[in-house]
Amino acid sequence: MAKLTDMQIKAWIQAGEHFELRSDGNGLGLRYRDSYAIPVWVLRYSINGKQRPMVLGSYADLSLADARKTAKEMNARIALGYDVAAEKQTRKAEASAAIEAEKAAITVGQLADEYFERMILGRWKHPNIVRARIEKDIKPNIGKLKLDEVKPRHIDAMLQAIVKRGAPTISNDVLRWIRRVFDYGIKRQMMEVNPASAFDLSDAGGKEDSRSRALSRDDLAKLFEAMPNAKGFSVENDLSIKLLLLLCVRKMELLAARWDEFDLPAAIWHLPQDRTKTGEAIDIPLPALALEWLETLKRLAGASPYVLPARKMQSRMLPHVCESTLSVALAKVKHVLEPFTIHDLRRTARTHLAALGVSSDVAERCLNHKLKGVEGIYNQHDYFDERRDALNKWAGLLDALITGKPYNVIPIKGRKKTA
Repeated sequence: MAKLTDMQIKAWIQAGEHFELRSDGNGLGLRYRDSYAIPVWVLRYSINGKQRPMVLGSYADLSLADARKTAKEMNARIALGYDVAAEKQTRKAEASAAIEAEKAAITVGQLADEYFERMILGRWKHPNIVRARIEKDIKPNIGKLKLDEVKPRHIDAMLQAIVKRGAPTISNDVLRWIRRVFDYGIKRQMMEVNPASAFDLSDAGGKEDSRSRALSRDDLAKLFEAMPNAKGFSVENDLSIKLLLLLCVRKMELLAARWDEFDLPAAIWHLPQDRTKTGEAIDIPLPALALEWLETLKRLAGASPYVLPARKMQSRMLPHVCESTLSVALAKVKHVLEPFTIHDLRRTARTHLAALGVSSDVAERCLNHKLKGVEGIYNQHDYFDERRDALNKWAGLLDALITGKPYNVIPIKGRKKTA
């Protein structure tokens, strides 16, 4: 039988002359069906007494010479007892499975998002803190890795990077959360081992000792003088620090506060239960000094429903400033004082309230702490008037430290509304 030639094949294609199969010998043939845009090479062979066809490729991809070379190689394997068509199908199936597995592979970032949606949102009192750890620390470091790619070295590199930027406490928090994220992945049968399970706090930011730092009057005077003079230290940051001190609230209670929580004419902040650590709502009396600062923040906030709306790129994650905003800002003025943290401001307020003669029960309620023991069970009095008087004294001291004027008690204008 005559061999095929390139001239013949090109003539058939140009004439549109279709056919089922024209042989080139040794099992190799050319097929050009009506549905084909270009002819294809077919190798026919027999294995275990059964006829098997195998498509080698199209004429556009495989020249006549290449088709003959490929057919020769396939026939050599067939002679050794290999079913080359079955091998090709297996390779194709494996490649397809690998592609599908690649598409379906879940990343750390996707797992973290699912964990947040299912386990944190609606369950955790301060979900924004967890969201910030995921967006700021976990995703930038290991978020794009597929779950089966994550190794302990990736966890270590992430934790050390956070420590190096001067945030050991956050490194500890990230370790706690990433372990929970991976444990969730194991429960959901997305992974079999937790690559962070071998790590403890000594591998992250270290043991967190209880703090006893409280700023003295002299410290506060230095802080108040340094804040407005620090480069890049905004008015919002300045007033936020002062409000945290004066109102004795926790950081996120202020940073996530909305204007609809405030009754400025009545001088009361109605802090809702879903935003307090104790899970109980509290009415906070607002001294005249606090009202003055809040009015300034209201002008700066514009139409935002938040007292401290997000700034620049932060808005992509949260509608209000994120939890690290004040810590970053304070780094610009901390050189004037011994080291302290935002949380130390509450201890500072508590210390000065005691020094001003405020009773322990009233001071504890100013910080929205639950009273301990039997007293906490049976004493349901909220001490609003007493807290108002206490914050009145505290505002007078702060104003004196800010202005350098003699200490003077500043009265609170509003009174608590009664039902």
